[in-house]
Amino acid sequence: MSMDDKTIVSLYLSRNESAITETDKKYGKYLLKIAYNVLNDREDSKESVNDTYLAAWNSIPPNIPEILSVYLSRITRRISIDIFRKKNSQKRKSSQLTYSLDEMSDCTSNTPEPDEIIENKRLSESISAYLYSVSEVQRNIFIFRYYYFDSVKDIAKYCNITESNVKTTLHRLRNGLREYLLKEGFEV
Repeated sequence: MSMDDKTIVSLYLSRNESAITETDKKYGKYLLKIAYNVLNDREDSKESVNDTYLAAWNSIPPNIPEILSVYLSRITRRISIDIFRKKNSQKRKSSQLTYSLDEMSDCTSNTPEPDEIIENKRLSESISAYLYSVSEVQRNIFIFRYYYFDSVKDIAKYCNITESNVKTTLHRLRNGLREYLLKEGFEV
């Protein structure tokens, strides 16, 4: 049986190295899946997860995560995207990351301008507001696809719906998000 998150965080806070072992026991497969969805490479994914553990060790303290799984998934996602960019800067490699980004290209501008970089916080808040205006199932489908980069097949399995239903829902969500962002004054 795995430890609860508060106990694991307290191990980090007391600088007890078993924190990493317990984190791996509880979240290793989850983090590996997130990394693999971005990298599409088993060894790179393992490297990303190991780097996640190091980053968690170095950041707890001063950070004290309220939800350890979310904290770790953000680290894994960021590290995996960085690894992907470094390894694929000259070539286009297929992964769930590239598929997800291609799908979202209609909702975002292709070339960020300096003003758009400043607007990232407002954009993030607008996307969150839109996602909270749709049903929880729709919100989860969107997050599984565009935050965790899960495949349509996996999302269908998680949500107990057909792949066609997932594709249709994602298409409608992208269109809805595009319209919402236009109303909010964003160029898409």
